[in-house]
Amino acid sequence: MSHSAIIVDDEATLINYLLDKLTRLWPELEIVGTAKNGREALALVSEHQPDIAFLDIHMPGLSGLDVAQALPSSMKIVFITAFDQYAVEAFEQAAVDYILKPINEKRLQQTVQRLKESNKKEDNKNNHSELLSLIKEINPTTSQFLHWIRAGFENTTELVAVDDVIFFQADQKYTSVVTKTQEHFVRMSVKDLEVKLDPGKFWRIHRSTIVRIDQIVSAKRDLRGRYALTLRERAETLRSSQPYGHLFKHM
Repeated sequence: MSHSAIIVDDEATLINYLLDKLTRLWPELEIVGTAKNGREALALVSEHQPDIAFLDIHMPGLSGLDVAQALPSSMKIVFITAFDQYAVEAFEQAAVDYILKPINEKRLQQTVQRLKESNKKEDNKNNHSELLSLIKEINPTTSQFLHWIRAGFENTTELVAVDDVIFFQADQKYTSVVTKTQEHFVRMSVKDLEVKLDPGKFWRIHRSTIVRIDQIVSAKRDLRGRYALTLRERAETLRSSQPYGHLFKHM
């Protein structure tokens, strides 16, 4: 069975080291891309759908722990970490592989062997669930709010950065995820999305609509206490319902 992987680290020398060693230790493994931060990593996952990620924990912006929470449950994750021994033991107990910095070739060879033997799909799902629990335990400051949304239609799936979303709007069985230039769809209700979004960045203005606050240019009130919103980067006019009118009283 063939495997593909990405390598994610903000140190170019470490990426090159891993590329060299993995090519020699596991020549059948296809490295489909490398990234120096979390956003690039998730873009690679969306484009290539690899089944393995060698993932640095400490990176600027999205950390490796943030990225891990956004990855599909089918992916195997190998953390590259400088965590202390307590945390390393916790990763090991959760059956999540890791490589300590500085990377030791013998340990990398063990990781390769473990990945080759870890092909049971159900086992990997369990590992992913344990991993998410472990992330919250080790890194409780990791944001509880969504950073990325897995959106799609029919056979196409894309990862959309929440910071790129201008508004969400319910549309029958789907919810539209609208960015500056595109529209995506998710099978998630506006109600479910609302509790997963940072209330400091997004407001629910209607039972079917959530808008990013910094995209509101103006809000014009009608006689029934509803507001028509003009947006910064979309031509649509969004309308709030009366129960949400209090959001705009101080604008």
